[in-house]
Amino acid sequence: MADITEPQSSAPKRSWKIDKAWAALVLILLAVALFDWPQFWPTVTFASGALLHTAPFILFAVLTVAYLKATGAETLLARAFEGPQVRMIIAAAALGGLSPFCSCEVIPFIAAMLALGAPLAAVMAFWLASPLMDPAMFLITSGTLGWEFAIAKTIAAISIGLLGGFATMLTARSPVFADPLREKQQVGGCCGVKKPFEGKPLWAFWRESPRIAAFKATTLDNGVFLLKWLALAYVIEALMLTYIPAEAVAKVLGGTGILPIILGALVGAPAYLNGYAAVPLVDALLAQGMTQGAAMSFVIAGGVSCIPAAVAVWALVKPRVFAAYIGYAMIGAILAGLIWQMVA
Repeated sequence: MADITEPQSSAPKRSWKIDKAWAALVLILLAVALFDWPQFWPTVTFASGALLHTAPFILFAVLTVAYLKATGAETLLARAFEGPQVRMIIAAAALGGLSPFCSCEVIPFIAAMLALGAPLAAVMAFWLASPLMDPAMFLITSGTLGWEFAIAKTIAAISIGLLGGFATMLTARSPVFADPLREKQQVGGCCGVKKPFEGKPLWAFWRESPRIAAFKATTLDNGVFLLKWLALAYVIEALMLTYIPAEAVAKVLGGTGILPIILGALVGAPAYLNGYAAVPLVDALLAQGMTQGAAMSFVIAGGVSCIPAAVAVWALVKPRVFAAYIGYAMIGAILAGLIWQMVA
């Protein structure tokens, strides 16, 4: 019990934390101003114009995700883990590729499903598809890279989920997937995971004050998240177009054959910021000579292996299962790149 006889300060202690994205944005702009002042204003105007161009997509996506959060639509994910295993895998891959909930946001839900005996194959299908596409990412991708690229990436996301899910089902008795869960699962996540609303979704969410509060909080959180990462990405895009020779990009990631696609996947895995910030960077690389296939392999490999998505998987399963997750991502990225290169 706390000792209330001690004098207490009336002012609460504040914990200041510097946001890395905002800090990086400020530092980059300061560096441009110090070392290449004539380029400062063109960089700012380029990033501002790009943000204005994508603003309608961002606003629609933010409000849509906030609505689904406030209604408690996460509970619909439970239906993906019901019935025969083949049906589970197909439903999990489709929901993962189309739902607005990233892997780390549904960590508590996935942990509960695994504890109740949900097949790892279905969970793997969801994990692989989930970080690759959602409504917000689809709109931002289509607004920058075109509807064809966004649709192709969505199909690739669901296909890779199916690939990983069925491969896991067929090898479920192998040493890789035997006893897959960690003894002490970490369900904290990296996205500020909050417990979803329980029960059936309430589509008229404005009838309950907690859901209204959830709508407002989600709108603010996602709006700030997209603003800071896209602003940073557009500034980096402007600098890439200015300072990186197009010949260098075309030499490494251009040309024909499978090598640029493999390099796109290998570069995308460690270089990825997140699915939203990657869109302007890919746009810049394409303008400098990157092939369409390499662009697709870049966004697929990077999307699955980026820190938020990877932490979600690492938190719940043993390293060998995590290694299989990364392996599926790399294979799927290369296959998606090859197919997109042929049809683009």
